[in-house]
Amino acid sequence: MIKKISISVLLLASFMFITTSCEDWLDVNKNVDAPDYVEGYLYLAGIIQQYQSMYWDVRATGPLTQMMGTTSYTNFANNYYTAGSDAGGELWRMVYWNQGVNLERLINQSIEAENWTLAGMGYAIKAYSWDQLTKYHGELILKDAFVPGLLSHRYDYQDTIYTAVRNWAYQAIEYLEMPDETNYGTKITDNDYIYGGDTSKWIKFAYGVIVRNLSSLSNKADFTTAYAQELITAAGKSFTSSADDATVSVAGGGAAAAQSGYNNFWGTSRVNLSRSYFQHEYAVQVFTGTVPEYDETTGNKIPTATGSDTPYELATTQIICDTNVMATGHFDPRVAVKLATADDPTYDDIDVIDNIKRRNYYGGSFTSLSGPIGSAPSFYGRNAVSSTSLDGSGRWLFRDDAPYILMTCAELKFCLAEAYWKMNMKPEALQAFKEGVAADMDFTAKYITPGTKGKAEGGDKITKSIFTTAANEYLAGPYVNGLALGDFTLSHIMMQKWVAMYPWGASEAWVDMRKYHYDIDFTGDYPSSGNGWDLSTLDQKWDSNPTKVYKGLYLAPAQVTNRRGTYNTFNEGSPCYRIRPRYNSEYMWNKPSLETLRPISGMAANYQCSIPWFAYPGDMPTK
Repeated sequence: MIKKISISVLLLASFMFITTSCEDWLDVNKNVDAPDYVEGYLYLAGIIQQYQSMYWDVRATGPLTQMMGTTSYTNFANNYYTAGSDAGGELWRMVYWNQGVNLERLINQSIEAENWTLAGMGYAIKAYSWDQLTKYHGELILKDAFVPGLLSHRYDYQDTIYTAVRNWAYQAIEYLEMPDETNYGTKITDNDYIYGGDTSKWIKFAYGVIVRNLSSLSNKADFTTAYAQELITAAGKSFTSSADDATVSVAGGGAAAAQSGYNNFWGTSRVNLSRSYFQHEYAVQVFTGTVPEYDETTGNKIPTATGSDTPYELATTQIICDTNVMATGHFDPRVAVKLATADDPTYDDIDVIDNIKRRNYYGGSFTSLSGPIGSAPSFYGRNAVSSTSLDGSGRWLFRDDAPYILMTCAELKFCLAEAYWKMNMKPEALQAFKEGVAADMDFTAKYITPGTKGKAEGGDKITKSIFTTAANEYLAGPYVNGLALGDFTLSHIMMQKWVAMYPWGASEAWVDMRKYHYDIDFTGDYPSSGNGWDLSTLDQKWDSNPTKVYKGLYLAPAQVTNRRGTYNTFNEGSPCYRIRPRYNSEYMWNKPSLETLRPISGMAANYQCSIPWFAYPGDMPTK
């Protein structure tokens, strides 16, 4: 029977085998090893720890956002992949299986027992997870999820799911604000790996989910009338500083850990990054202020004179910083933390700011370590694969004991800034923008673990004190607090948000890129074949176009230097707009329901190109 039902209810089926007595020979209700009732708090730790699945799927969205290149998930880097693999399917597995019925039971049992705090936390987690899942896959099985006995499961469209997400978040807030007479003792504090049972922060978290959810709708035609004010109100009740950031604590321990999974997915001990994933050239250009100028008649980069500091002319307007690094406030120190460099291998200059500013950074292409001016190092900062003897426990978020990042104050401030911008409230947008950059500086500094001078044993190549000094100079400089309102653009908001989410928030950054349609040059409501692309060419806005959001961003088929490729013919010229549902679930057991999806069938070869509802200016086409 199990082989004929979708994975979205497999967990329920397994629990039914354990906890029901529909078959006398399988009556294990009183088996203490598989009890039919587990107190709600015992579910909590396991549910929260499943969020490492999000990092698994950054292997797909990192390349799709040009945060990462990869020699492993090359199909995603190329915006095409078949339905014959579970690659990129961890979020699906997390929501329907790993959290799945466990989360439903936590919520339902807590409500029945009037454990309002636990019920509220459960609903907040549910809202967050489903918000992530629908933005990633589009249509989902919502109403049919976890319904016993079904042999097929109907999909619900995204407008329905979005409403459900916000309803769950508001329900979470209602429960969390209710007086709770339960004496939990340490039951919550010992099992809540996000906030340690701090109810006030869980309330802010739930409001943050609402902000995130609504922010993805910012390019819809009715955003300012239907969604913007709700976003602004929720943002005012959400995170106020990086102290509110939602993170999942990770034990670490390296090789000595009882299980490898106790280490961060990106740490050196688990060898998941190695050198199969690396920083993309676009990330380097943005972080170092080296977005190039292109000849708009040819699409070629413009060479500089022999002896120049850069091989190509740079765009006059850089959004994040520029190469005049010795001028106060022009150097963004986040580059020294978020990006990797092979310079200073023995950490001699981690407290010498002038030398830190002069370091070299190189990025790879979509599917190769080799970029336009050099080869990308590993994320740990060497031109070789990871070695714990040289890289130690890693650095920054790439450490064995680094937490998993779920949502930050910086991200939410940029969501608020974008909403204000769309409401034509430019001064308020600029203020939220400034607060967002400052919050990301705090976030970045929080996880710096400097290496040891004179030793090639891993760690960050800058000290916290040096970073903080440089961060304060940058914040006071021309790119943040010194930015004039007249020069302030939507690009400043969205590109600083992209930097703030590098690379942990690649999936959410991909939401932003898709809602702005990758800056494809098209007319009408949304791009399509013959109006934005054809089989061999993709029309992308030039950086000189004031409506272009992500300056310097060009997709693989764009007609510029280091691009000029093509997508798989099954894409029909389109970039990827969604990740297919998990193969071992839907394409094995739920094909008839996939077939019914519109405007592109889930069984079609180009289903990954089906534009999700959040990216349409209005409703989705029905055929």
